[in-house]
Amino acid sequence: MNEDANLSCALPRHTDNWATILWRKVIQSVSRLQRRIAKAVKEKRWGKARALIHILSKSFFAKLLAVLKVTTNKGAKTPGVDNTLWINPGEKLHAAKSLTIRGYRPKPLRRIYIPKKNGKKRPLSIPTMHDRAMQTLFKIALDPLAETLADRNSYGFRMRRSCNDAIAQCFLALCRKNSAQWIFEADIKACFDNIRHDWILKNIPINKTILHKWLKAGYIEKKRLFPTEKGTPQGGTISPLIMNMVLDGLEKVLDSHFPRRKGHRVNFIRYADDFVITAASKEIITEEIIPLVKDFLLERGLQLSPEKSKVTHINDGFDFLSQYVRKYKGKLVIRPSRSAVKSFRDKIKKMIRDYRGIPAHALIRILNPVIRGWSNYHKGICARRTFAKVGSFIWEQLKRWAKYQHGNKNRWWIFHRYFRDLHFSDKCITKNGIAVHRLYRIKYVPIRYHVKIKGEANPFLPEYDKYFSDRTKRREILAKETSLRVHEHLKLLNPS
Repeated sequence: MNEDANLSCALPRHTDNWATILWRKVIQSVSRLQRRIAKAVKEKRWGKARALIHILSKSFFAKLLAVLKVTTNKGAKTPGVDNTLWINPGEKLHAAKSLTIRGYRPKPLRRIYIPKKNGKKRPLSIPTMHDRAMQTLFKIALDPLAETLADRNSYGFRMRRSCNDAIAQCFLALCRKNSAQWIFEADIKACFDNIRHDWILKNIPINKTILHKWLKAGYIEKKRLFPTEKGTPQGGTISPLIMNMVLDGLEKVLDSHFPRRKGHRVNFIRYADDFVITAASKEIITEEIIPLVKDFLLERGLQLSPEKSKVTHINDGFDFLSQYVRKYKGKLVIRPSRSAVKSFRDKIKKMIRDYRGIPAHALIRILNPVIRGWSNYHKGICARRTFAKVGSFIWEQLKRWAKYQHGNKNRWWIFHRYFRDLHFSDKCITKNGIAVHRLYRIKYVPIRYHVKIKGEANPFLPEYDKYFSDRTKRREILAKETSLRVHEHLKLLNPS
């Protein structure tokens, strides 16, 4: 208690109460240090970079930001082995003050399993709230270094980058007549679970004692404690960053062995542990690229998955990030993959079936975010036909839902009740009057091709501030145009 009292006396006034914290000042202070770290790394001043990382990991503002992120993300209501959650403002402020390195000892992870698409289960290890906040604190300090040293065409778990950027890079690498014709689809077998601890401890530039404790914390399953001899927990907040740093450097290895002027047409695109490598011929992939990749991964304790890794010709097509990439008569076309469409249809069908009995306006509020999110993900490719087919499927499912809701009514009554304006809609009474809820029409979502992010763009360097600001404004304008386009179609359908 005395330590907390002394600490609170030394802190600014606006940090003595969680509700009165000026988060703008907190974020500005942390961002300033992160920019200095990125600048030092770019100038290869490694000693200064390590010193700044050490300072940021001890900053109270960084601790406040770490607790804020942990208590506001999707896993904020998922406890660890101690069944502790930080809900009250007082608990959050006390947690930020308790994030100290001295005497820190992480608790074992809580092991659960989540289902995968192929029917198997993926192990997920959940740290306690305190351990998650500690990991987030060091992640905040390590992010600028990792971002500055990352591969140009790595897009997973990175700021301001997305799956759409990876797909756009695939298009740029394969769209021309003289582009590469062969693709190596690679997948790493249990990437998070097999990374060598000694490699992580040797190459990740943060406090080695803390890092060693995280790696060796073990996990609890069915009330038994199991040790962890390799891998990083898939569920820890710093694990994706560590995984990215482990795989960074593969693109540089390929560039050094296959210069662009030689005509090998080797391109590398990675999202998390899934990546594709293009080449001019199958022999280059099988005889040179695959041995290079295997040697690179073996040094880190990893290996390729024999079931998911394969060599494909562009005319046969391949799936990448739920999208299907293929050349038809020399023209590259990217569409939503069959598995992605089937998964989305099954999800919509299950939701409509599970929510039988609720009012239509409530069902619309549940379906709209799902439909809008899926369409936003795929609207940057050739998805117009797919959107039309999916829209027709949703329409038929809603007809069945309405018939089930009103089994004693004829189809004309159902039509005038829900489909009168050629759109599934419903009215409900609110405090401000009658509100009309309409289903989001995926059929009318316009196709807007995604502009890929620059490979060297770094959000922690000031020279790219204007670039990211303009990019954000452009995305907001496109989002408004999409919304207006959908509403214009609604007005055409229902002029009244």
